[in-house]
Amino acid sequence: MPSPPKKPRRTAERIAETALALFNRFGEPNVATTVIAAELGISAGNLHYHFPAKDTLINTLFDRYRAAVEPLLDAAPDVRHVEDAWLFFHMLFEQLWDYRFLYRDLNDLLSKNRHLETHVQALLDHKARAVNGLLEGLARGGALQPTGPGELAPVATAMVVVLTYWLSYEYVCDPRHALEPDADGRALLRGAAHTLVLVSPYLTGDDRDHLLALADRYHSPSPR
Repeated sequence: MPSPPKKPRRTAERIAETALALFNRFGEPNVATTVIAAELGISAGNLHYHFPAKDTLINTLFDRYRAAVEPLLDAAPDVRHVEDAWLFFHMLFEQLWDYRFLYRDLNDLLSKNRHLETHVQALLDHKARAVNGLLEGLARGGALQPTGPGELAPVATAMVVVLTYWLSYEYVCDPRHALEPDADGRALLRGAAHTLVLVSPYLTGDDRDHLLALADRYHSPSPR
């Protein structure tokens, strides 16, 4: 029996998907709503019926990103081993990459969008709690051995800074190619390496060697 035909995607969903792709590739400030409408072959009025302002569209995409990333952040305290930490950060960077325009244009977006100003701060706090929880989990699992109380707090902060501004570093290294869709594989691995290498001085024996081997392989951008 033939499968029933797929229902066409709702216009609002198509607009959101197209805007995300264009924002990711060209940067949000460089993509007007008229460009999004033209890409879809719809009128600007049709687009504004679903998203009355560009900020409405941006906020919808941010809310989707937050909904996708927060369950992963909640799982961070369950990490016990370096391999689990590597997987955690790789998955986190996958989500970040999918919505990379938010980080590429973060300062500009925050300066003009009150919704983002409030909710990005809340997400940043959530990331900080997650990274602290991950480091505590590694310590409980025996992979990580801090030498004194409170020693890991500044490490966690540095890791969150890398998470937040890693894409800016990637972009500076290779402005013409860094954020293109075909760059995602190695870019995700480099992001995980940049972040995890910060904890390497506190890892024990084999775990440290394993992490440093991964970091050595992926830490530097590939020459063009």
